[in-house]
Amino acid sequence: MRGMSMTNHRKKADHSAASSVASYILALLTLAALCLAFVYAVTTIYVNDLIIGPVLGLVNVVQVLALAMLFLPLRQLYERLLRQVLYVHNYDSDAFFGRLNRTLLSTTDLRVLLQRSSIEIASTLQARQVFFFIHQSDNHYISTGTARHSNLTKTDVADIDEWFRSHQGWLLNRLDLAKDDSLRRMMVSHKLQTIVSLVRSGELIGYLCLGETVHGMNYTIRDEAVLQAISDELVIAIQNALSVQQVRELNDTLQQRIDSATRELRSSNAQLQQLDKAKDEFVSMASHQLRTPLTSVKGYLSMVLEGDAGKISDAQAHLLNEAFTSSERMVHLISDFLNVSRLQTGKFLIDKRPVDLAKVISQELDSLSSSAQSRHLKYLYHPPHDVPVLLLDEDKIRQVIMNFCDNALYYSTEHSTIHVNLVVNKDTVRFEVVNVGIGVPRAEQSQLFTKFYRASNARRQRPDGTGVGLFLAKKVIDAHDGKVLFESVEGKGSTFGFTLPLDELRVRSETDDLKD
Repeated sequence: MRGMSMTNHRKKADHSAASSVASYILALLTLAALCLAFVYAVTTIYVNDLIIGPVLGLVNVVQVLALAMLFLPLRQLYERLLRQVLYVHNYDSDAFFGRLNRTLLSTTDLRVLLQRSSIEIASTLQARQVFFFIHQSDNHYISTGTARHSNLTKTDVADIDEWFRSHQGWLLNRLDLAKDDSLRRMMVSHKLQTIVSLVRSGELIGYLCLGETVHGMNYTIRDEAVLQAISDELVIAIQNALSVQQVRELNDTLQQRIDSATRELRSSNAQLQQLDKAKDEFVSMASHQLRTPLTSVKGYLSMVLEGDAGKISDAQAHLLNEAFTSSERMVHLISDFLNVSRLQTGKFLIDKRPVDLAKVISQELDSLSSSAQSRHLKYLYHPPHDVPVLLLDEDKIRQVIMNFCDNALYYSTEHSTIHVNLVVNKDTVRFEVVNVGIGVPRAEQSQLFTKFYRASNARRQRPDGTGVGLFLAKKVIDAHDGKVLFESVEGKGSTFGFTLPLDELRVRSETDDLKD
């Protein structure tokens, strides 16, 4: 049976010592018989001739020398006969199994594993060549073994496959084939004596091929038992090595794909960066070009409203006011785009100058009052009297205040009041705009201050928004070392604002310096 344990096969090795003793005894008995025959013949001849003394002594010396010369060849002859008759080979099975197991555990490289195993098997079984033929896939295989081993062709392997499928065996011996068998002729051409099939879970994974023996005799039954014992160990080791090789190939393939994808991503990223740079340059150029004519439009509208071009009716004044407000909004929008472009190109600079923050808020609310009235809304703002002069970038702070107050107009409930508060605390100045309106969905609040992001209900309420106002507001406040304030409940309203550090931004007077 193929499943016979290695321990059972090792019992065959116990015959090795007994066979050596038997060959030695047989050689001695043969020599003794030859000696007796020789002495008898010589004695008889010389006794008949009555020549016994010195001649007989000389004859005995020659006889001893002849027998000594014959002893070693006779013993070798008996050992060869015993190997054929008693199926004994001169190697220690246990030692061989131990060496082979260490070889199988020494590496997971399949080619190295097969080469080392081939050398060990060839050395032990005295084979002129040993090699493996292992199937790796439908079109790939590996063939390796001892130096200058034969190489099977695909046709040879197909013939071997057919023989094992039809005979259901595990070992093919050349002597078991008819002399005119094509498979035998193939084995003779490759100088192969024995082929062992390597099977794992009913699947043939390859062959162990052994060439002719060094002494010119067939492999013994004991040799075949040893081959059967090691075949399962070989199959397991080969299967493990194949699995490791497949994992390595998979890793190599994945690494190649990752490298290829990385190169593509880098190339795409480079293209996107170029496009983004081109976009920033276009936005910057377009914004500059648009701001000049818009400033002129705004100026001319202001002159007409003030009566510089003649008296206008109330209806005309209303329309002109709407146009003036829209032009102001367009100027602010262009400023926002310019600031985004400056952020991208690293040209976003904060130019701090002394600013009366309470006055700036009043001015921005005055500019929005007509828009608030047209929407049946009103601002409620009571400027405090204790707000110190702060070092701020006035233009950018105006944009932030305008953005918060203007958004409140669009997202408030009609006929409601928008509360604008400015409070001076011990360490900070706090500005906030509180409205009653649509609010911001809770799930979307974390993304509200990212570039070009707008809440879903805000997009429905005001489709023409850009999503840059809040993004820029946060950048401006962060640049002043402040913090953006935001609270909202969907369907109830929102609070937008900021706090600024009082000690860092306050303009110090000579009195303050004396106090310090």
